Amino acid sequence: MRTQPLVRIVLVGGLLLAAGTATVHAADLSDAERGKIKFQRTCAPCHGAGPGSDGRAALPGTDALRLKYKGTVPALLEARTDLTADVLKGFVRRGSWSMPPFRKTELTDAEIADIAAYLAVSSKSGARTPVR
Repeated sequence: MRTQPLVRIVLVGGLLLAAGTATVHAADLSDAERGKIKFQRTCAPCHGAGPGSDGRAALPGTDALRLKYKGTVPALLEARTDLTADVLKGFVRRGSWSMPPFRKTELTDAEIADIAAYLAVSSKSGARTPVR
């Protein structure tokens, strides 16, 4: 019955190798690619194009911006060209209107910069992130 410890060692080694490979792939992503992933997880639930999980055509953040700007500025963050990392950081850290503030432990400055890089790309290419 010596095969069980050997199987465990092989399985643990395989898991460690897979974890190391995943880390390398994450490090290989561009700022905009990391930003898109972070946007999808953190921002799109409120600021995506919709429909949201509640079935509504617009999400709360998108609706709030549509009301606030009355068409003078795009309500979809992915269509905006004015959202630099510094601008985003101001809104993210202080919150705005119906948006709560986020602490650095919830969203780091580097992640905000990655999101800004993604928004710069998405606004030029017309890319939109579907909300799931």
